[in-house]
Amino acid sequence: MEQWQDQAIVLAARRHGENGAVISLLTENYGRRSGYLHGAFSARNRGAFEIGNIVDANWQARLEENLGTLKLELKRNAAASFLSDPLKLAALQSACALCDESLPEREGHPGLYRGFAALLETFREEIWAAAYIIWEIALLKELGFSLDLSRCAAGGDSRMLAYVSPKTGRAISYIAGEPYKSRLLNLPAFLKPNGGPAEEEDIITGLTLTGYFLEHWAFAHHSHGIPEARRRLHLRFAERFEKTEHLPSMQDAG
Repeated sequence: MEQWQDQAIVLAARRHGENGAVISLLTENYGRRSGYLHGAFSARNRGAFEIGNIVDANWQARLEENLGTLKLELKRNAAASFLSDPLKLAALQSACALCDESLPEREGHPGLYRGFAALLETFREEIWAAAYIIWEIALLKELGFSLDLSRCAAGGDSRMLAYVSPKTGRAISYIAGEPYKSRLLNLPAFLKPNGGPAEEEDIITGLTLTGYFLEHWAFAHHSHGIPEARRRLHLRFAERFEKTEHLPSMQDAG
């Protein structure tokens, strides 16, 4: 009998049978793992497998390669504090879907687990949207697609970075990239080496940047492409920014 116990983040739950579900987890020490939860929709288990929850997971199976069965004990409901915030919920759904659909099973990703757990904490802070984009960059690196945003790939001034090459994922300075800017991706201020504020427009720029590499690198060979939850997140931010952009100022109102 094969068995393990670990702390995990719930990534997805898919109904299986009359009252069971196949639960996908990002565990701290065993990577992405799946298991069958009996009585998933019972009063005892119903709240434990919501996405983003941190749980104690106990998995066992006759053979390591089998699906196995799960017992879950809820440790923290990550979304409880922002259920009324559609943008944060969209970000949580996107992060879970990206991990669930990109990470191979049974490969350890302890750094990614800790980064995801830290991301859940930042949803309580104003910087959460910028932190989410930085988390996506870390996910890309975990998948083998590193971005280099620390210096100019063309030898320009690294204090004046403005663009990112869609071919290499390397930053390019304003002067070096200006003749080719129509073919480059914009680099938001908060991702530059000297930092900067993360305004709503910068968040849209950041989501466009990481979204490009998720779609064209990490999910390029996936049959369904980038997860729909990630597309919805970008759309929600774009809609929010468009509405905010057209709000009258106090001066206009006067």
